[in-house]
Amino acid sequence: MASFKIEGGRLLSGTITPQGAKNEALEVICATLLTSEEVTIHNIPDIRDVNNLIQLLKDIGVKVKKGKKAGTFTFQADQLDLKYLESDEFVQKCAALRGSVMMIGPLLARMGKAIITKPGGDKIGRRRLDTHFMGFKCLGAKFHHIENRNVYEIGARKLKGTYMLLDEASVTGTANIVMAAVFAEGTTTIYNAACEPYIQQLCHMLNNMGANISGIGSNLLTIVGVESLHGTEHKLLPDMIEVGSFIGLAAMVGDGIRIKDVSLKDLGIIPDAFRRLGVKVETDGDDLYIPRQKHYVVDSFIDGTIMTLADAPWPGLTPDLLSVLIVVATQGRGSVLFHQKMFESRLFFVDRLIDMGAQIILCDPHRAVVVGHDRKLTLRASRMSSPDIRAGIALLIAALSANGTSTISNIEQIDRGYENIEGRLNALGAKITRND
Repeated sequence: MASFKIEGGRLLSGTITPQGAKNEALEVICATLLTSEEVTIHNIPDIRDVNNLIQLLKDIGVKVKKGKKAGTFTFQADQLDLKYLESDEFVQKCAALRGSVMMIGPLLARMGKAIITKPGGDKIGRRRLDTHFMGFKCLGAKFHHIENRNVYEIGARKLKGTYMLLDEASVTGTANIVMAAVFAEGTTTIYNAACEPYIQQLCHMLNNMGANISGIGSNLLTIVGVESLHGTEHKLLPDMIEVGSFIGLAAMVGDGIRIKDVSLKDLGIIPDAFRRLGVKVETDGDDLYIPRQKHYVVDSFIDGTIMTLADAPWPGLTPDLLSVLIVVATQGRGSVLFHQKMFESRLFFVDRLIDMGAQIILCDPHRAVVVGHDRKLTLRASRMSSPDIRAGIALLIAALSANGTSTISNIEQIDRGYENIEGRLNALGAKITRND
């Protein structure tokens, strides 16, 4: 198990550029399965989850060529290994990778069948697949549970377009259903669809491949089925979660940090969420600049009540940034109630922050109150373990702000979502050492 050794208390400065979006990468890479022609994707991040998905596509027969420019790959799914797709080895690999769930929609649409077992990923609570299953059933797919293998076979001779109202605005569920519906006979209407920028990017890419999707950017998508899709070229957006992580880093330990090429129009409420904590976030074209924050004062609501930050479907606040916002709040002036609605285990990492001296009351699995130190009391160094991707980066930011030397183990979790994070932060003046 690899670990980071972090020397805290150093001010960071300079310029950093966000990687390509992890969540978009997982979606659009799976979408390459919908055509036998070449699809070229630019700005793919070099991170564990994405690399594992690319390897999985290679295993099932997809031809993958790495471009001359870093982050560019070309995929061609013209000779898929159908026998391997039904093997126990393939199912086991899918079980270890959360992103593999988005292969189901394309395989069902193009091949007429797919096999699924419960996929892996973060240990942050229940991540149900009911929305995916409901969408596939609405399109006419049949499910068969094979008990001795603990897998589901999903099949349909021909998917048929229909109207469906999703029970939740699931991002991966929406992506999966959209990819399945592009070949469905007739028209599919998806209401309460997720409308995150990455879903929008997926839909634009599919339209460039010959799909007929309208309502992009809203929660009502209409897909008119087509016979086939062709190749295309696509560039990923910068990763909004990484942009938010860097804003948090700059607030805690920055001496002036510029975040380059953030695609400001696709960040939604993220910059304002940090501003509510009193963090100064300046815009300069498509860059963000965060000056040194000697103090930041948490806002209160107009009626004087305590500031509350809660996750919500887009364009609300993404749940993936609550961990970073909590760390930032520990050094603000004022109190904040954080309400994590989506996952029941994601706030448990605050125990590590409490051990470091943070004033946090964990009310229940979904709510925590942070009483800020106003920089009068610095967090102390600690030994800790990363429970998931987002808590991992939050703990790294906390360690960078702490007095003394901290150790974070299980950093494979951080590697799943952040490319060469220690190298990029060390270039800003951090002192992080990786021990394998």
